[in-house]
Parts: sequence; structure tokens; C-alpha cells
Amino acid sequence: MTELNKLTLAEARDKLRAGDVTSVELTQACLDAIEGADALGAFVHKTPEIALERARAADARIAQGDAPAMCGLPIGIKDLFCTKGVDSQAASRILQGFKPEYESTVSQQLLDDGAVMLGKLNMDEFAMGSSNETSVYGNVVNPWKVDDRALTPGGSSGGSAAAVAADLCLAATGTDTGGSIRQPAAFTGITGIKPTYGRCSRWGIVAFASSLDQAGPMTKDVRDAAIMLQAMCGHDPKDSTSADIPVPDFEAMLTGDVKGKVIGIPREYRMDGMPEEIEKLWADGTAMLKDAGAEIRDISLPHTKYALPAYYVIAPAEASSNLARYDGVRYGHRAKLAQGDGITEMYEKTRAEGFGHEVQRRVMVGTYVLSAGFYDAYYNRARKVRTLIKRDFEQVFDSGIDAILTPATPSAAFGLGEMAQADPVQMYLNDVFTVTVNLAGLPGVSLPAGLDKQGLPLGLQLIGRPWEEGDLLNTAYALERAAGFVAKPAKWW
Repeated sequence: MTELNKLTLAEARDKLRAGDVTSVELTQACLDAIEGADALGAFVHKTPEIALERARAADARIAQGDAPAMCGLPIGIKDLFCTKGVDSQAASRILQGFKPEYESTVSQQLLDDGAVMLGKLNMDEFAMGSSNETSVYGNVVNPWKVDDRALTPGGSSGGSAAAVAADLCLAATGTDTGGSIRQPAAFTGITGIKPTYGRCSRWGIVAFASSLDQAGPMTKDVRDAAIMLQAMCGHDPKDSTSADIPVPDFEAMLTGDVKGKVIGIPREYRMDGMPEEIEKLWADGTAMLKDAGAEIRDISLPHTKYALPAYYVIAPAEASSNLARYDGVRYGHRAKLAQGDGITEMYEKTRAEGFGHEVQRRVMVGTYVLSAGFYDAYYNRARKVRTLIKRDFEQVFDSGIDAILTPATPSAAFGLGEMAQADPVQMYLNDVFTVTVNLAGLPGVSLPAGLDKQGLPLGLQLIGRPWEEGDLLNTAYALERAAGFVAKPAKWW
């Protein structure tokens, strides 16, 4: 039998239904793979007992013949999702020892569908980062290796990306605030989709920037993304931003037929100094969609150049507001106080000890742009720019465009430590192709489409109309079939 942890969700589901394999066998194969993969730093809270218990329950449910698609499939959960009775730390020291008494809506829906949680996955602290170097647990290492460097898996969902690429789990949950699903997916040669804002509930997911955060699946291919996304979506009355819109059968919409679809190529995404390999990948992807019967049209998104500055005002502003609750009073870390210290000293010491440097930087930036003298100059202006970016997309979609094709990242994976220490702004530029999608609340998918000359994966991004994830995934499916990407990292860990 093939190594079970290397199966896709769809393959494993079909084998479970056919009785060729049990969920316990699948789960054990993943648990064994996780045990030998500590060098990657992907799994940070392992839950083998919970996993095997859920696998046995899933096998019983499958035997009765009423099991949903995700039933019995072993997956990893990003440490940003609250999981009942299991450490949920958001990779931060300030939440050390926090075991919630409740389950996030998304992880509860997956649990209700019979999915098996293998454990919690590493990430950038509070989802703030593009390289998975800000975690209290230490760095995650990309399973792809081409020289003696340890490469970044991307961030903030780096643990999820590394775990899926290394076949430690069949799929994983991620969250995306400015590209945190799509950029790591591109760096590790897997598929990741950020659905429309409001498609997945945010309840029980530790907040970074509430108007931008959205959960989504990270999977081995597009079909798996469709299967898992369907289980994660749905209206949740506990989340005021959750949309009460029916969830279609995304998998059934994967026909691969894109004849007559109009694909937009935004001229503003042709950045100065873009590597030739990214340029070529984009051109090849365009040609593939054209060969599949789609019409290619040049489009303009004129406010794109303001997206990164607007994002790095809005996201830290919301972070500073959301992270004010971590004060050492109610839960999480509390600093030891000296004689005579009052409540102000407790707040200051707790937050100084509990938050890492990147989180501190963003909280300070956010507090500054929200302060009385600067609110209009920065935050309000950024909100107006965001409206213009959203309008750019609306006008393009109103003109008959069905999807937009762009690169997912400005480069392949870089070495750990190469960018973070030098200049945080260099790191922020990694999000150049992805943040517009969050600012506009649109669905975006990244899929692997080729290798660079070193042999590292490169991803393309497709951006879709709001609420049309099924159509977007179908276009991605057509591109995936044309690209024929099957490369996997060689096992070195």
C-alpha cells in the first residue's frame, strides 16, 4: 500500500469509503510522520490521543454509511484557532498555558464533519509575519531544500504549509490577513485559498486585524481545497461579519472548463525589478489559460501602488486595538511584580515580556496612527484608499472579467534570517501581490505552477469575484491541470 500520509484528501476519502483503509491507519501514518519531523518545527502541540479517539469514532461513522466528505481525514490546525482543552497560544508567550473551554466555529465544523485533529501548527506570533520567524516556539523550516540553507516556509501560516508539503497531515487550516495562506502555499508548492471576507466564521480565531482576517484551507491540490473549504464555510450567528449566503458544492463545480471565461492581467502588478522567473511563470500561466479556451484581457487596477502603505496602517491599527486585551489581568502571562509596583507597571511589564519584537512594533505603529493628532492623517486616509482599491476591482469585474491572474509572491522562498534582521520593510514587501485581495475582501487562491532555476516552487495567484469561490477554484483547477505540477520536496528531515 502507498504511504498513507502522502494521499490527498480526495484519495483518502475514496479509500475510506471503499473500505480499503481505516481512519485509524491513516491517522497513525500521519502521527508516525510527525514524530520524525521535529526538525521542521511545524507541529507545536501534538494531540495523538485525541487524534486516535476521533479516528475510531470516524471509522464507526463511515461504517454506518452517513459520513460527510471530511470524515476520518487527518488534518492539522493552525495555533490561531481555539481548540477546546488544547493549548491555543497564537505562537505567543503572552498566551502560554491558555487552554480554551470552547472550540472555534471553523474547527468545530471540521470536528462535526468527522475530521481528525493531529495537533496544533506553528505560525508567526499573532499571525504577524511573512517568514515564520516571530514564533515563541522557534522557526518553521521549509521542507524544500536546495543548498545548506534553512529556507522559510512563508508566513504567517508557515507551520500549516510545511506540514502539508512534507506530508505530515493531509491538509491544514490557515488564516490570511494580508497573504498568510497564499504566500506560504506558494513557497512550499501547495494550494491555499483565502475565501471572500465573511465566508468563514472568525469566531474563536485569535484576532489580528478583524476587517482583514479570514480562515481558509491549505491542501495538496485544488480538489482538496474545494472539499475542505466547503466544510469550513457557512453562516455563524456568533460572528457579526459572517455572511448568510448558501455554500455551494465547490467540488462539483470543478469541471476544468474555462471556455469563454475572461481572465484579467493587471498591468500594475508588473513591478520594477521583478525576477525574470516570476515574469516567465506569469506569462506561461497566461498562455495555459488561453490554450484552455479563456480570453485574456489587459486590465488596470490604478490604486495598487497604495495597497501596501494602506495595509500597513490599517492592519497595525486594528492589531493595537485587538491586542489591548492582553494585559495580564484575565488570562495568559502575567509578569512578576516588584514591591510597590502598581497596575500600570503590571501592564507594562506583562506586555513587554509577553509580546515579541514584531508584535510590539506593529502595536506601536497601530497606536500611533490611531492617536488623536494622526488619526485623520493616517488611519482615515488609509481607509479611503482601501475604498478606492475595492472600487478598482469592482469596476474590473463589472467590465466582464471573471478572474484575475497575478504572481503569488515576488520571489521563491528565501533563507531564514536573510530578511528579518536587515529591514522589516523588506519583509513587508513580500505581501505586495496579496494584500490588495484582503483590502477588497475578495477570494484569492495560490497554486504551484513551476520551479525556479534552483528547483524551488513558484506559485500563481487567481483572484475571483466576491462569493464565487466555486468559479475561482474551477479556473484554478484548469490552470493546475495545464501546469501539471507534481514536484515534492526530497526528505532530508
